[in-house]
Amino acid sequence: MMVGRQAGKARLASKMMLASSALMTFSLGMVNSGWAQDASGSDTTQLKTIVVKGSAGATGPDSTIVAKDTATGTKTDTPVIDVPASVSVITQKELEARHVESLQQAVAYTSGVFTDEFGNDDRYDYIRIRGFDQTVLGTYRDGLPGRIPASFTASRLEPYGLQRVEVLKGSTSTLFGLNGPGGLVNSITKRPQDVKFGEVYTSFGDGTKEVGVDFGGPIDADGVWSYRLTGLAKNGDLGWDYSNDNRLYIAPALTISPDAGTSLTILTDYYKRDGTGARGFPTGANIDIDTFLGEPDFNRFNTKQTDIGYQFEHEINDSLTFRSNGRYSHVSLDYAEVYGASLDPTANRTAFSVDGGSNRYAIDNQLQYDAAWDGIDSKTLVGFDYANDDTRETILFGTAGPIDINNPSYCGLSCINLGPYTDWRVRQQALGIYAQEQLTFDERWMLTLGGRWDRVNTKADYVDTGAQDDDTASAFTKRIGLTYKVNPNLAVYANYSESFQPLVTPSSNGYTISGGLKPQEGEQYEVGVKYQPDGFDGMFTAALFDLTQTNVPSYVSPLVQKQIGKVGVRGLELEGKAAIADNLNLTLAYSYWDSEIKEDGTGGNIGNRPQRVPRHLASAWLDYTIPGEGQRGDITLGGGVRYIGQSFGDDANTVSVGGYATVDAAVSYKVTKDVTLALNATNLFDREYVSTNYYGTEYYGDRRKVVGTLKYSW
Repeated sequence: MMVGRQAGKARLASKMMLASSALMTFSLGMVNSGWAQDASGSDTTQLKTIVVKGSAGATGPDSTIVAKDTATGTKTDTPVIDVPASVSVITQKELEARHVESLQQAVAYTSGVFTDEFGNDDRYDYIRIRGFDQTVLGTYRDGLPGRIPASFTASRLEPYGLQRVEVLKGSTSTLFGLNGPGGLVNSITKRPQDVKFGEVYTSFGDGTKEVGVDFGGPIDADGVWSYRLTGLAKNGDLGWDYSNDNRLYIAPALTISPDAGTSLTILTDYYKRDGTGARGFPTGANIDIDTFLGEPDFNRFNTKQTDIGYQFEHEINDSLTFRSNGRYSHVSLDYAEVYGASLDPTANRTAFSVDGGSNRYAIDNQLQYDAAWDGIDSKTLVGFDYANDDTRETILFGTAGPIDINNPSYCGLSCINLGPYTDWRVRQQALGIYAQEQLTFDERWMLTLGGRWDRVNTKADYVDTGAQDDDTASAFTKRIGLTYKVNPNLAVYANYSESFQPLVTPSSNGYTISGGLKPQEGEQYEVGVKYQPDGFDGMFTAALFDLTQTNVPSYVSPLVQKQIGKVGVRGLELEGKAAIADNLNLTLAYSYWDSEIKEDGTGGNIGNRPQRVPRHLASAWLDYTIPGEGQRGDITLGGGVRYIGQSFGDDANTVSVGGYATVDAAVSYKVTKDVTLALNATNLFDREYVSTNYYGTEYYGDRRKVVGTLKYSW
């Protein structure tokens, strides 16, 4: 067996070397500037004019849809082209152009990312990266985790409060700790700026009545103090009967910067959101997809979240910098659901309710040391982070009366019977210590080495039964990456990285784990190329990757799981973002996922594709601005298309879910220099499609939505 493994690794290494050679050949063919000029033999070198625009550092806000720097890929301020990994950045300009209303929409045009797999179930931001579900652990905000260690209690981010969204693909545990192998999404909160600015807007349309404001700037003449206030209020729905999407968001922020090397930013927010729970139809139902099969007086998914955090940075001297980020979050959940309507009009439905509360403390401290000697630049990072999650939920289970799906008549609260309950408390403490070294040789070779040790303790107390689970897991993960700059605009890279993902034993749901619950482990091999042209603001990337995750639980019977699973995904990603001129923006993305179940609990699914993992994903967005003339202002026309390929609703691959494509559109008009009128449409042609089929329930995608926005800026 060991010989077989070594042979397999040798074959994989050979394939990766061949892929790397192919990418290098492609890169050398594109050499036409930069270091290639050194071979001319001339005594003088004609330097090209360098135009710097489109980026405002590693956090934004950016002036175009193209970001040049990132802090997510390495936890240091590093150019995207230098990071030996695939990083995609969605800037504030792109978020505004598409009128993004959720984190899923924000990353929907990103290569390697599959969103909205449960269609109009909008309880959470469902995100799958490189074939792996990253919904539970893969969401970060300002570099700090927003994971969901317990069952239901979680809140979503408000995209209007963000100035950038970054996607780091591949195994990320060496820097960020607990996570799956696919990657993570790190959202950057809006923060105070050095100049005065402001905007106020109102939106009206399908399921939307909304007002918002965002303004700030320096408080004193010296710019030591600056502030920002962002907020919105929305009364809306999700486009189907008895749905809600009401929001109230308020986010004050304050920055204190007494000198050029010291800053402290306080970030706070309050977010109240009244929504609706999951929504699906029994397979084979031929009814209007706007039909509601729950109970209008009962179904709800309402959350309240309060955050207070800080970001501190101090340059101790020219070489040494200390950074500390922290946040406290409190989330409360009021969730009630009637679901499970069937083709049989006499069959009872299922009902349950959740009263949940969660508190999270998270902190990340870093020390960065920069040095240079004999043509070598060094950037050393050491740090530790700690997260403490404490979640308490009371869950009531029961039944609700039957319903005729073809002629629904709601029975109200009187037909809902809630009896047995589960009262559980999950406390999870995660401590990580990490180190990273970035070495640059001769401005061309960039070596990144990283290692991290994690220790996670999870305690689950089931108050109603007295049962307890106390699990402690630890792991050391490592990462190595190499970037070669063919010239200043073209880089090829390769990396190896690992992931570590502890799991919570789901005893409260009645499931049995055969043989215990070990942490899931993953590893990734990746090669890629990045090109950043001189002539315009753009970034083009290609990547080949091979991901494997072990210790994956699989069902050996309806209520028994056995953790011997192994899943692999190999794939290709292509992505391009370009602000070709001041009036033309382009985004292109394509992903190919060759996924396979390599081991499972029964052996019957080996060789199959994992459920809800499509093979092909593609998207494109283009917007063009017609410059104003005379009394007419600028007119911007934009549109995009997204394609999700065929997938399966089960690991046995017996339930096929067809592929689908949706079209989005946007148009805006500059009424005056400060006033803009915009119109945005998602699913423009109102395509009806099934996004997934999950254990006999079909989930449909969102219907067409058209929203107009009037904005005044200063």
